[in-house]
Amino acid sequence: MPRGQKSKLRAREKRRQARQARAKTQTQVLEGAEAIAAEEGELSSAHPVLEDSPQNELAAETPSTSTEPQETPSNTTGAASGTDSNAGASKQDEESSESAKALESFRRDPLNKKVVMLVQFLLKKYQSKEPITKADMLRLVIKKYKMHFSEILRRASEHMELAFGIDLKEVDPIRHSYALVSKLDLTLDGMANEENLPKTGLLMIVLGVIFMKGNCAPEEAIWEVMNMMGVYADKKHLIYGEPKKVITEDLVQLKYLEYRQVPDSDPPRYELLWGPRAHAETSKMKVLEFLAKIYDTVPSAFPVWYEEALRDEEERAQARAAARARIAMTAHSRAVTSSSSHIK
Repeated sequence: MPRGQKSKLRAREKRRQARQARAKTQTQVLEGAEAIAAEEGELSSAHPVLEDSPQNELAAETPSTSTEPQETPSNTTGAASGTDSNAGASKQDEESSESAKALESFRRDPLNKKVVMLVQFLLKKYQSKEPITKADMLRLVIKKYKMHFSEILRRASEHMELAFGIDLKEVDPIRHSYALVSKLDLTLDGMANEENLPKTGLLMIVLGVIFMKGNCAPEEAIWEVMNMMGVYADKKHLIYGEPKKVITEDLVQLKYLEYRQVPDSDPPRYELLWGPRAHAETSKMKVLEFLAKIYDTVPSAFPVWYEEALRDEEERAQARAAARARIAMTAHSRAVTSSSSHIK
């Protein structure tokens, strides 16, 4: 193999390992936040942020482009499988030990407790549509950790984005006021309430899987990702309720998703596509930006999907320009007609 190709393969392997390390670290951090929230007796309000930690694995687990090496699952049997099983058990023990250490470290960091509290504070403000100011955050949440405000706010903002698909934006730099803006132009069905917030983040993940599967994803592919998040079709979830109903009924009725049977499939199989409201309220580029944020990279790091998202942006711009032209032409025609009638 040429030296240059070997270097590229090594670089790709390092990137893959780095992605897995980031996903593992984020999972440990969010598990630690869950432990803190439970100790505070506020698990119910904090838990939406904590359930979604495996979202970080989405981009790494979706099919890679032709430029990335694929891993082949092992199907060894007999003595070899026994050896693999022992090695796997040993590895799990090591990971459990590492996770326990990470949780303990997380609990000892007072900033992490403040991050959980700030996320809860932001959610309440978002649900009540009340203004968010730096002064309130410092007075009600941060308190004696004012010197660490920027770091606490940064971590809380990442949790809001990863769990709910919601950006925290500073709208007034002078008064230091902030706004929480959904990645969708509207929160589900226009309602910003506690029930729908987690579903918005869930929807962004499903839209991402559909996009990366060629704009039409078999239902099994959706559940592969959901299972990584600890969300199962046949098991009621603490936050999402009945996940299968949310994805295949609720979001379909709201026209964010389309759920249809695969033609000539026997037994019946189903697939999901973007619904008309998803096309209207978000875009492939926004979804790719969301996934890139989880991936700790930029949208252009996914060249195939990035090119498709760029084409989509261009087509949208052309459609908007054509619509404006039609409106202008209609207005001009009406003006001419009105002028002619007055002359008569």
